[in-house]
Amino acid sequence: MASFDDFFKSLQDLVDSYSRQGVMLKVDSYVDGGIIRIFGENSSSISRAKSGLEDVVELAYTTAEHHPYWNLLYHACQISKTVLDKWDDTLTQEDIGEISWSIDELKNTSDKIRQRPDNDHVH
Repeated sequence: MASFDDFFKSLQDLVDSYSRQGVMLKVDSYVDGGIIRIFGENSSSISRAKSGLEDVVELAYTTAEHHPYWNLLYHACQISKTVLDKWDDTLTQEDIGEISWSIDELKNTSDKIRQRPDNDHVH
């Protein structure tokens, strides 16, 4: 029976064959976690960052709000998403207001965690 490692090796061979033909591909892998990402020649650092952030945003949106770190992750994602979306544009006053509000929420949450370090848990 084939494994994920076998699949990754075959995929890497395929990517190499296309690279020899002049197709620019970037493979980003975390094989131990079962994750492989392939970026095409027109992908930019910003588009790759947005793609990675989508996974973090999904975790932040689906994590139960009772988790002590949920608010930290959520607001850090909100700030990152706004900044990446406006990377080649100008932040509006509304954007800056939302970022400031998220910063306040980060501060409030970190203060609560600092005050109750025993409220931590292990997953």
